[in-house]
Amino acid sequence: MKSLLCLLTVGAMLAVPAAVDAKIVRTVEKTFAVQPGGDFSGLTQGGDIKVTSGDVAEVRVVAKQTFRADTEKEADEIAAEMTFRLEQQGNTVIAESRYEKKATNWFGSWPPVSVSYTVTVPREFNLDLRTSGGDIEVGSVKGTVKARTSGGDLKFAKIDGAVEGHTSGGNVRLEEGTAKANLHTSGGDIFVGRAGGPTSVTTSGGNIKLESVEELVSASTSGGDIHATITGPIKQDTELHASGGQVVVHVKKGTGFKLDASTSGGDVDAEGLTLTIEKGGMGKSRLTGTVNGGGPRLKLRSSGGDIKIRAD
Repeated sequence: MKSLLCLLTVGAMLAVPAAVDAKIVRTVEKTFAVQPGGDFSGLTQGGDIKVTSGDVAEVRVVAKQTFRADTEKEADEIAAEMTFRLEQQGNTVIAESRYEKKATNWFGSWPPVSVSYTVTVPREFNLDLRTSGGDIEVGSVKGTVKARTSGGDLKFAKIDGAVEGHTSGGNVRLEEGTAKANLHTSGGDIFVGRAGGPTSVTTSGGNIKLESVEELVSASTSGGDIHATITGPIKQDTELHASGGQVVVHVKKGTGFKLDASTSGGDVDAEGLTLTIEKGGMGKSRLTGTVNGGGPRLKLRSSGGDIKIRAD
């Protein structure tokens, strides 16, 4: 009898996750007539946001609601506790999904519902996107883009406007930007294919790769390497800092700046530069001097690797 009771108890325990993992999916679609240059604001908990653009005069939102429930009745009860709206205010479209009820005796992830958006906007449109646990992906748009997620990746195609992206636990990728870019992650890598405006990037735990940046303001990582190519003149003081890796910087031949490079765990190597050395030297842990007559300061720091500067 004791063995039978143990088996029944284990069986009951195993049955709980199965019930919690049950999913009911509902889709809500809505289309709004708008003019180019408007705004889309998307807020959700736990879901992804994907935005594409086209030659259209409308915003189309497809909201996929995933309820962790066994029955339609349970899904209805969860939906009753959720704030969900798709609405238009002038030339602004708002998509909002919130579940603010506190967790009590709940087995499994919280909240018990997640909502993902797939959105189509005019090519010229501004975006403000926020999710607490999913990915954000934006296609090519002309307008400002603000994107924030607590636990997912950020991916941007071509953004013809200022872009600001923050994630607490994922990677950040910007294929092309034409204006100011401010990108931050607490736990992933950052990649920028091409950036034409002032660019600042920060990661607490990954690598930074900047293939082509016209105007680099700063790049910082606490746990990886930095590889950056600056394609334009250095217009302002610029700082690159790696706490646990190497720093490699490429500049254009003839670029004038004040070099200030120092590393605690490696050597500094400058190749192809017309450099007047003031302190330190090649192959040492410090190198400061004037390059091509001087200019703004290029400050390079590493606590655990080499620093390399190349003129191409």
